[in-house]
Amino acid sequence: GTLCRTKPTDLVFILDSSRSVRPHEFEKIKVFVSRVIEALDVGPNATRVGVVNYASSVRSELSLQSPQSRAALLQAVSRIQPLSTGTMTGLAIQFAISRAFSAAEGGRGSAPNFRKVAIVVTDGRPQDGVQDVSARARAAGIEIFAIGVGRVDMGTLRQMASEPLDEHVDYVESYSVIEKLTQKFQEAFCVVSDLCATGDHDCEQVCVSTPGAYRCACRDGFSLNSDGKTCTACNGGLGSALDLVFLIDGSKSVRPENFELVKKFINQIVDSLEVSDKQAQVGLVQYSSSVRQEFPLGQFKNKKDIKAAVKKMSYMEKGTMTGQALKYLVDSSFSVINGARPGVPKVGIVFTDGRSQDYISDAAKKAKDSGFRMFAVGVGNAVEDELREIASEPVAEHYFYTADFRTISKIGKKLQMKICVEEDPCECKSIMKFQTKVEDLINSLQQ
Repeated sequence: GTLCRTKPTDLVFILDSSRSVRPHEFEKIKVFVSRVIEALDVGPNATRVGVVNYASSVRSELSLQSPQSRAALLQAVSRIQPLSTGTMTGLAIQFAISRAFSAAEGGRGSAPNFRKVAIVVTDGRPQDGVQDVSARARAAGIEIFAIGVGRVDMGTLRQMASEPLDEHVDYVESYSVIEKLTQKFQEAFCVVSDLCATGDHDCEQVCVSTPGAYRCACRDGFSLNSDGKTCTACNGGLGSALDLVFLIDGSKSVRPENFELVKKFINQIVDSLEVSDKQAQVGLVQYSSSVRQEFPLGQFKNKKDIKAAVKKMSYMEKGTMTGQALKYLVDSSFSVINGARPGVPKVGIVFTDGRSQDYISDAAKKAKDSGFRMFAVGVGNAVEDELREIASEPVAEHYFYTADFRTISKIGKKLQMKICVEEDPCECKSIMKFQTKVEDLINSLQQ
């Protein structure tokens, strides 16, 4: 946004338009490219953009010496048509080395302080080799991001991408959600990292820099208000009572490695709570084609036991009956017989990665009508209309989406602040601790 400035970069998109990419899917790729361009400081002396289109052959759609106004670039991208033949990814990367980044095509490889970046988007296994040519590209100073879609070969992505791979390899289930990666690349090109030092912020007390942006914090004895800027003096509260139940999608589309990532994320939240009979209680429910209560509210009296139970949770790996799971949450999870405490705020956090196979409207409405504060977190192929239906009012503050399970941790800070909004912030210490404690854990998780 307006707080971000991009370092001058020679950026080349290398787009797979082989026959496996349907025309409407290629349109989604073009939307993604356009959204990234819209966030860049483009111009002859700023960031230059090129586009390489490939299938069995390679075609330069836009060179680094083409007119570099944002409007001209977006118009050129809109005109690109798919080639609809084979998948010669290695040939396309070689073309980028020898042509797209060359001085003859507008490349500034010999100029100091310029990045050379290639973003490869592909959905299949290449018909040629990519390992050696990618190594030559990286040796030539080209930073490679690899985005895989659908049935892409993950090994191929890792062979292409620059180190660290966690930052340079991305995967989405389908082209319909590739646009969700836009923010990641907007942040990747953002180099203004100390807005606090420049005074370009509106924090009342403490400004904490993040890449290309900032967040506000408060001095000891104060808590951050819901506006995210101002602070309120605290009266020494020891943490408010809270009944918190996680409703976790364990369907087969989640995949075992992602399910383990969700378990780690849950335990990092648990680490930030003050767990006791009088403060936070945590329950956990997993669902797929059926619903299974992993443990009810109040069964475990300390964080250590909760975390151990989460780690032992096995993956159900079947369908996606979100409506049935929501009904269980309403009828059972927050009942007194399952450990809920009368008069204590009830919060439900629903994680899902796909479209529900059953009807969710009635159960979602009943949850909110019962006074439960419902947050919806969608990943991958989750349907945003369903997330909105699950989420409490105001909906925009109660649902979150990310394209990749590896980035769900980024939702954590926003989520914990939302949970606290309706309570006395001075008495929400048990969850507010998340803000200062979990950032290091988030970095560890992503690594």
